[in-house]
Amino acid sequence: MSGREGGKKKPLKQPKKMNKETDEDDLAFKQKKKEEQKKLDELKAKAAGKGPLSTGGIKKSGKK
Repeated sequence: MSGREGGKKKPLKQPKKMNKETDEDDLAFKQKKKEEQKKLDELKAKAAGKGPLSTGGIKKSGKK
Protein backbone atom coordinates (compact mmCIF):
# COMPACT_ATOMS: atom_id res chain seq x y z
CA MET A 1 0.00 0.00 0.00
CA SER A 2 1.80 3.05 -1.22
CA GLY A 3 0.77 6.61 -0.40
CA ARG A 4 -0.52 7.20 -3.91
CA GLU A 5 -3.39 4.74 -3.61
CA GLY A 6 -5.30 6.53 -0.85
CA GLY A 7 -8.00 9.11 -1.31
CA LYS A 8 -10.45 9.69 -4.13
CA LYS A 9 -9.47 8.79 -7.63
CA LYS A 10 -10.04 11.44 -10.26
CA PRO A 11 -12.70 10.56 -12.82
CA LEU A 12 -11.61 10.21 -16.39
CA LYS A 13 -12.14 13.31 -18.49
CA GLN A 14 -15.36 13.19 -20.43
CA PRO A 15 -15.20 14.29 -24.06
CA LYS A 16 -16.76 17.69 -24.67
CA LYS A 17 -20.35 17.51 -25.82
CA MET A 18 -21.00 18.60 -29.34
CA ASN A 19 -23.18 21.68 -29.68
CA LYS A 20 -26.49 20.09 -30.59
CA GLU A 21 -28.80 21.75 -33.03
CA THR A 22 -31.86 23.39 -31.54
CA ASP A 23 -35.18 23.22 -33.30
CA GLU A 24 -38.13 25.58 -33.10
CA ASP A 25 -39.64 23.81 -30.09
CA ASP A 26 -36.47 24.26 -28.05
CA LEU A 27 -36.21 27.91 -29.04
CA ALA A 28 -39.85 28.53 -28.12
CA PHE A 29 -39.41 26.75 -24.80
CA LYS A 30 -36.31 28.77 -23.93
CA GLN A 31 -38.06 32.00 -24.88
CA LYS A 32 -41.06 31.11 -22.72
CA LYS A 33 -38.82 30.28 -19.76
CA LYS A 34 -36.93 33.54 -20.17
CA GLU A 35 -40.19 35.52 -20.18
CA GLU A 36 -41.47 33.72 -17.07
CA GLN A 37 -38.19 34.41 -15.27
CA LYS A 38 -38.42 38.07 -16.24
CA LYS A 39 -41.95 38.29 -14.83
CA LEU A 40 -40.85 36.62 -11.59
CA ASP A 41 -37.95 39.04 -11.23
CA GLU A 42 -40.30 42.00 -11.73
CA LEU A 43 -42.70 40.65 -9.11
CA LYS A 44 -39.86 40.08 -6.66
CA ALA A 45 -38.63 43.63 -7.15
CA LYS A 46 -42.15 44.96 -6.68
CA ALA A 47 -42.70 42.90 -3.52
CA ALA A 48 -39.35 43.92 -2.06
CA GLY A 49 -40.44 47.55 -1.88
CA LYS A 50 -43.34 46.78 0.42
CA GLY A 51 -43.19 45.78 4.06
CA PRO A 52 -44.24 42.45 5.47
CA LEU A 53 -47.64 41.20 4.36
CA SER A 54 -49.08 40.82 7.83
CA THR A 55 -47.41 41.25 11.17
CA GLY A 56 -50.08 39.34 13.06
CA GLY A 57 -50.49 41.99 15.75
CA ILE A 58 -48.62 41.87 19.05
CA LYS A 59 -46.73 38.67 19.53
CA LYS A 60 -46.84 37.25 23.02
CA SER A 61 -44.17 35.06 24.47
CA GLY A 62 -45.12 31.84 26.20
CA LYS A 63 -43.76 33.05 29.55
CA LYS A 64 -46.04 34.14 32.38
